[in-house]
Amino acid sequence: MNLNSWFEKGLTPEQYMDKLEYHKDSFLHIFENFQPPVDEEFLNKIKEKNLRVAALAEVWCGHCMLNVPVLLRLAEKTDMDVRLLPRDQHLDLMDKYLTNGKRVIPIFIFIDENGNEVAKWGPITESTKAFVDEYKKELPSKEDDNYDEKFKEMVKIVAKTFKETPDFWNNSYESIRETLNGVK
Repeated sequence: MNLNSWFEKGLTPEQYMDKLEYHKDSFLHIFENFQPPVDEEFLNKIKEKNLRVAALAEVWCGHCMLNVPVLLRLAEKTDMDVRLLPRDQHLDLMDKYLTNGKRVIPIFIFIDENGNEVAKWGPITESTKAFVDEYKKELPSKEDDNYDEKFKEMVKIVAKTFKETPDFWNNSYESIRETLNGVK
């Protein structure tokens, strides 16, 4: 599948950030405070591949708030051009990248100059999933009258933790790095 046309439809990082509302402060906090570790050998290796990224994401998504700024900082260091595709406007592409049959984001599709996929990352690291799953255990069933309220409370706590805990940022970076290390 040639992904060039998808890439070209995407928002630039600046356009995406202009649309931020709910998670804007946290997104910008991570973006302003995260820097990839010094690793010139890896960064140069990726830079030489001339990769681009078509990223399925949404501005309201907490996992995107955590992972997109990390991707953008890596992209700066490696000259990767990034385009962000709002998931809900691009379901035909999203449905090619389901996670356990679900439309979970973000999904970062790394493509070469010809538009061929060379790697895919997402939606979250195992440690992030384990952290979120612990909070999900405490939620009532979806049929419960309090579910929506409790879910919103959980989202606030998780988002605050993502914002304030650099270990999550670093884990995301290391996971993306590991994925890219496998690119031939």
